[in-house]
Amino acid sequence: MPGRTLPTFTLAEVESHNTKKSCYVTVGKNVYDVTDFVDAHPGGGDLVLDYAGKDITDILKDEASHAHSEAAYEVLDDSLVGFLEDASNGASANGKAKANGQANGTYVHPRTGMSCEEDLSKDTDITSDYKTHKFLDLSRPLFPQVWFGGFSKEFYLDQVHRPRHYKGGASAPLFGNFLEPLSKTPWWLIPVFWLPPVTYGLYLASSGLTAVGEVACFIGGLGFWSIAEYTLHRFLFHLDEWLPDNRVGITLHFTLHGIHHYLPMDKYRLVMPPALFAVLATPFWKLAHTIFYWDWNVATAVYCGGIFGYICYDLTHYFLHHQNLPLWYKQLKKLHLEHHFLDYENGFGVTSPFWDKVFGTELKGAKPGKKSN
Repeated sequence: MPGRTLPTFTLAEVESHNTKKSCYVTVGKNVYDVTDFVDAHPGGGDLVLDYAGKDITDILKDEASHAHSEAAYEVLDDSLVGFLEDASNGASANGKAKANGQANGTYVHPRTGMSCEEDLSKDTDITSDYKTHKFLDLSRPLFPQVWFGGFSKEFYLDQVHRPRHYKGGASAPLFGNFLEPLSKTPWWLIPVFWLPPVTYGLYLASSGLTAVGEVACFIGGLGFWSIAEYTLHRFLFHLDEWLPDNRVGITLHFTLHGIHHYLPMDKYRLVMPPALFAVLATPFWKLAHTIFYWDWNVATAVYCGGIFGYICYDLTHYFLHHQNLPLWYKQLKKLHLEHHFLDYENGFGVTSPFWDKVFGTELKGAKPGKKSN
């Protein structure tokens, strides 16, 4: 990934990487992952591990103890993975980024490693990204890497919310076999697949409702979808805090929504595959007919309104990512893309920020004083 999007680490995080399997060192504010160099160190790996998780500035300068060649410094340059957090706001790290999360004078969010929506569309250096973060190799199928990766929940959530961009917006391999085409859904399939059953359902419901009554039920269904959209996005797609710390939970999270935050500009893994939405929508059919048990027509009209709301949501979601929108939609686009590159723990409304305002999850934007001209 671009150097300006390297993450920041707390001192405790650096100190935790103190083994042969994961060895970090610091030089000033720069954090280096020298794991691959442990066995290759001319003086033996034990010398490196003695300083694992520590600052090596003094030992590098101590020629009497151990002279270091230019090649050693080149190894460090290639191993830079981030910068050490600092409570002060002015310290810079090697001239590339500031320890408070600034890079090139621009605020960089320490959790996502990004500063603006344009960063979402910058191609990831696949080799460098994998070497630096040791998460997923974008050149190989992602699903088995997540399943067999042995990632902890904490590490997975940190990495999956640092967006990557694959080859100009192409779809990275997910399964690498006959299932691959089934993982991709073009945006136009959503209205083509779902509008006919919505239309047919309204036609059936009209036999027992007046025109005004059916419109009222349909609008009620739209309103229900609005709160359902917010609830599903916040408490199902972003159940991060309650995510089971095992590969089943992590893989399900990645398949359902994590891959969208990992590769947010992938055009074919943005709208929901019809089969998956059918599974999610079935309980709501039962719910509608349980609530409005006295009238099948009312329940069906309300349900159709909800499904139409979903169609509007998925199309809006796609266009927010991939289309230039009219002026009245640009603020919505700005808010949603900030959910990806700035603060994924807020801003759950996609078609409207209304429920974010109600429940206090509005996006706050970059912190004052973090930006500079």
